[in-house]
Amino acid sequence: KRAASVGFDWPEAVQVLDKIEEEIAELREAMVENDQVHIQDELGDVFFALANLARHVNVKPEMAIRSTNEKFERRFKYVESRLKEQEIALHDANLEQMELLWLAAKKLES
Repeated sequence: KRAASVGFDWPEAVQVLDKIEEEIAELREAMVENDQVHIQDELGDVFFALANLARHVNVKPEMAIRSTNEKFERRFKYVESRLKEQEIALHDANLEQMELLWLAAKKLES
């Protein structure tokens, strides 16, 4: 906020999205290099840019991630319970089965 208060900021939130895309591209490059230090640095840049976007759109990052964690837990519990109903152990289910159930949980929430 202090940097933004002296004009060191993008005027529009969409410009922050462009920066996030740039940072993600740099993260991809670091992952291709398989350089853990570089990956950590670039992932930090992505987090920083995301926090900056949250500020631009008046969202508290902590609240957003907490809400998403709760949503993930609800949906994953749905996946677990449906697999149990089908008598499929979680560790025996494949990604396709879990993804279909995940999409069903998502549809129920909308």
